[in-house]
This record gives sequence, C-alpha cells and structure tokens, in this order.
Amino acid sequence: MISSILPTYNRAPLSFVSGEGSWLTDEGGRRFLDFGAGIAVNALGHAHPALVAALTEQAGKLWHVSNLYRIPQQQALADALVEQTFAESVFFTNSGTEAAELAIKMVRRYWFERGEERLTILTFEGAFHGRSTGAIAAAGSEKMTKGFGPLMPGFKTLPWGDHDALDAALDDSVAAVLIEPVQGEGGIRALPDQCLRGLREACERSGALLVLDEVQSGMGRTGRLFAHEWAGIDPDIMMVAKGIGGGFPLGAVLANERAAAPMGAGTHGSTYGGNPLACAVGLKVMEIIAEPEFLAEVSRKAGLMRQKLEGLVAAHPDIFEEVRGLGLMLGLKCRKPNTDVTAAARDAGLLVVPAADNVIRLLPALNVPDADLAEASARFDRAAQALSVG
Repeated sequence: MISSILPTYNRAPLSFVSGEGSWLTDEGGRRFLDFGAGIAVNALGHAHPALVAALTEQAGKLWHVSNLYRIPQQQALADALVEQTFAESVFFTNSGTEAAELAIKMVRRYWFERGEERLTILTFEGAFHGRSTGAIAAAGSEKMTKGFGPLMPGFKTLPWGDHDALDAALDDSVAAVLIEPVQGEGGIRALPDQCLRGLREACERSGALLVLDEVQSGMGRTGRLFAHEWAGIDPDIMMVAKGIGGGFPLGAVLANERAAAPMGAGTHGSTYGGNPLACAVGLKVMEIIAEPEFLAEVSRKAGLMRQKLEGLVAAHPDIFEEVRGLGLMLGLKCRKPNTDVTAAARDAGLLVVPAADNVIRLLPALNVPDADLAEASARFDRAAQALSVG
C-alpha cells in the first residue's frame, strides 16, 4: 500500500522536534549539529530570535490579502533588494523553482516584445534550477527528465567549463545564458571570477540576457550578499530563494529595467508570492545579512572552516580528496561513496548534505559560532575514523 505521503523522498530515519542556532533535537532528545541548514535555507540558524519576533508580530496583524492589493511589507523588501543590488524591479515567489519559471518567462517575453525570434537559452551540465517542467528542461539531466517528456524546447546544455563550446554556441540566435555562479546540487563547483566576467562580456557582444541562479549561493552564503559580486559584474535577471526567508518559504526574481520592462500587468502572478508573513521575515533577514560587518564575519568563519576541512583531507586521504567552494558554501569531494560519508557523519551527530560528483555539502548557518565549527570538525573526524575502520 502506498504511503499517505507521496514517496518521492529517500528520507533519513530522523524526526526533529526543535532547533536552536546550529543545533537540532530529535524525538528521542538527541542533539545534532546541523551543517545542512535545510539545504542553505536556515541562513541564520534555527529559531533566530529576531526572525521569530518578526514573524510573530506580523502573524498577529495580517497573514494574507493576495496581490490584488498593495502589500507594504512586500514594498519594503523590494526597496531593500533594489537598494543593495543591481536590480531595478523585483517579483516575489514562494520558492526557487517558481523563480526559475519566471526567469524563463521573462527571457521569452523580452525577445517577443522586441520582435526577434531568439529562443535558445544556454545552460550547463550539472546545473539544478528546480523541479518544474521548465526547470528540468533547463538542467537537462536524465536523472531529472526521464519519464517526464516531452520536455519544454528551447534549451541547449553545454559542458561545464568548456569555453570553446560556449563561444561556438553564443551567437545572435541565443536569447539568454542561465548559470549558477556556484553549482550546489552539481557538486559545489564554483565558476572562476574571470569566467563570469568573460561570460558577461560575451553576452554584451551577442545581446543575450545573462540570468544568474543564486538560489543557493546568494544571501551572504559566499561572503558577499550575492556570489556574482566577487566578479564585479551584474546580471540582467537573478533568481533568489532559500536563505532570503531564513526558513520561511520565500523566493524572488530580481531584474534590471531592460529585462523587467516587458512584464506588464497580467504577464505573471502568484497567489501567495510576497505575502505579508514571508516579506516581514525576509526584510528582517535582509537587515541582518546585508550588513558589511555580518558579511565580513561570514568570510572569516569560511576561512576557519576551510582550514579545518583541509586538515580533514590531510588526515584522512582514504576518505576525502579535496575541498571546494566559496564562503560557507563548501564541499568535500569523497573517495568513499558520499552516501556512506553522510550516514557516518549522521551517526556522529553531524548533519551534512550529499551532492553530485561524490561531494558532501557543508552549508552551516551564516552566524555559526566558532565553537560549533570546531565541534563539526571533531565529529567529522570521528565519522572518517569509523569509515576507515569499517
């Protein structure tokens, strides 16, 4: 008999009842150090007092009115995002997948309004942009698309890091290039700054829009508010989600005037997107994370964490191969199956997230204390020892 919950997840045998900071407590009272953060969602950890207060205050006033009316919390968050980024306009969604759908529509609409039949969106092997039919077509991997055809046309997937393939493909028939500055699901693969700058220049030459998926790499995760800032470039469209709500469902598409202008009344909509609850929390997240002092601390903690991970690689070369990533979006490429490493870490009371290319993702809360970084390293060391003995 099928489960009352559609069995699409391969869940770990754990149920958590509470959380505080970087720690989760299960039904039996055991505490786990959470270095997955809900897959980079709980950017400020669990039950952050300022977020709890923002949500509680708003919940006592107004939950939902729909986008038939002005929503002051939504306007305030949009203004904050515009002030801090390249964007001139923002649309709020409930998730990264919804953001991907709008980004694709925005590209299509832009070229339609210009009267030019530029339909191809270039994407890259290893990408992950969500699980809607449009997003899986964009990623193109068999794992996500098998059994769900026919796929939405208009995407061309290029090899990751193949500059010649990109140069050959990026001509005046291309509508846009869609890329993650740091691939998350794809194995914590960071696009070098010079490559992102070159891509921006290539898009300028061809006229194609540059669309960045910063759903996982954004909101301070790399030590800048958004990862593309390290390269000193601006996209035309950017997808945001995960950390922007600090654990409350929230996403957004940010766009410059060029890309946003064709999206007039009736071209897109969302019943829940940008609701008062989500935006009240998102605004508080922005107030905390966008502070230069906070981002500087992320970079400092990232250096400390990378140092500890490099030590683990040196101490356990039979288990780990290399450290990857930027900021607090780090990965350990494993020699043992990453599912085994994940399970061993869990047995040691440490929660991490597997990814492609046999990589383990470490995505702690951005405000993780130094003591928790040390404890995570010690628990990972115990997990590696157990695997070596086994």
